Amino acid sequence: RNQKSSSSGHCLAVVLSRLANAVTPLWRLPYQEQLQVKYENQMKILQTLASRLEELGIDAQKPGGLCCPLQPVVPSPIINGYRNKSTFSVNRGPDGNPKTVGLYVGTGRERNIVCVKANHVENIPSKHKQVAQCYEEFICHSPLDSCILFHEGGHWRELVVRTTSCGHTMAIITFHPQQLGQEALATQKALLKDFFTCGSGAVCDLTSLYFQESTMTRCSHQQSPYQLLHGAPHIFEELLGLKFRISPDAFFQVNTAGAEVLYQEVGELCQATGDTVLLDICCGTGTIGLSLAHRVSKVIGVEVVEKAIEDAEWNAAFNGISNCEFHSGKAEAVLPQLLASWEDARPLVAVVNPSRAGLHYRVVRAIRNCRSIRRLLYISCKPEGEAMRNFLELCCPPDPRKKLTGERFAPMLAIPFDMFPHTVHCELLLLFTR
Repeated sequence: RNQKSSSSGHCLAVVLSRLANAVTPLWRLPYQEQLQVKYENQMKILQTLASRLEELGIDAQKPGGLCCPLQPVVPSPIINGYRNKSTFSVNRGPDGNPKTVGLYVGTGRERNIVCVKANHVENIPSKHKQVAQCYEEFICHSPLDSCILFHEGGHWRELVVRTTSCGHTMAIITFHPQQLGQEALATQKALLKDFFTCGSGAVCDLTSLYFQESTMTRCSHQQSPYQLLHGAPHIFEELLGLKFRISPDAFFQVNTAGAEVLYQEVGELCQATGDTVLLDICCGTGTIGLSLAHRVSKVIGVEVVEKAIEDAEWNAAFNGISNCEFHSGKAEAVLPQLLASWEDARPLVAVVNPSRAGLHYRVVRAIRNCRSIRRLLYISCKPEGEAMRNFLELCCPPDPRKKLTGERFAPMLAIPFDMFPHTVHCELLLLFTR
């Protein structure tokens, strides 16, 4: 028995280490060494961009083979437990429990996926881990199965936890309805609400409890509305002296303290004056534009998530900011129309903060072809990915075949921000001018 127990403990330790290495691969390194690793990674990205520009006939080589000067990585004010949003999966755990709530280790290709509790992962705050543990307790007592593979049935799926520095906690539970009728669904929602308000889950002290019925891997509010089971419809965050309302699916930088440092630098690099118009593309809840509104004459925000735009408008009104307008829709549909008829003589500065997928080509083309935009700040969480394509589209020579007729941009400065301690990722701020 002792040998079996020792072997089991060793196997669990191995799995826990594998999870930490997968989610936070730099967690064993002292923080200064983490920053050095990230700096070297960003150097390689800028060297790649310089080489790619050389292939296009653009002399972009700077000292070190970089396309522009690279500043040291700006450290995160908070190193552990900094995430304000965590997504937990439901699947089979190392002990065979099919209702384990945690993070994945392994790959589908090798068929060795296992779901491991995230209790030891350093970038996830204790509140998130507490809600995940309570959700696991609830579904383990539920007669309904977890939904591991859609076609095999089951119901209980993902958990998203969002928290703020104001002490607010939002939990969003995804549920596959399969063939359940409305009465059965209502029963499950009532049980879930009771557990988190009167049962063991009450210890989580949730500000908001949401429920979403989804038959897809990812589902927007428009496809299947988030249903508020308990509490307030929104949670609130404070950033740079402003208060922001956050909806279940609204984008908000995952490291709030780090975002404050990033946005302050964005404000400096914008070089905005009292007559500047700030174009905030992929604006989310309006954090960047609203934080800079006092420096400019006008802010124009564009965002695809409709609920995020509602939040941005509320945020502007609540904070007494009246020089902002927000447009809901895909940037590739909204921006070309907006800039095609642009006749405002005021200086126009653009800030883009897209997802990992980068900007749609029509967005880049609209920016390139708008002569009023002389200064562009690109914030990328994955500059080595699709963003690299955007950088090249912004900086390549004019190409009438691709309808890129505007003067090209040039990279002037790169500043990495460590928004994700213990991981290899950085948020890279690139300044382009023309």
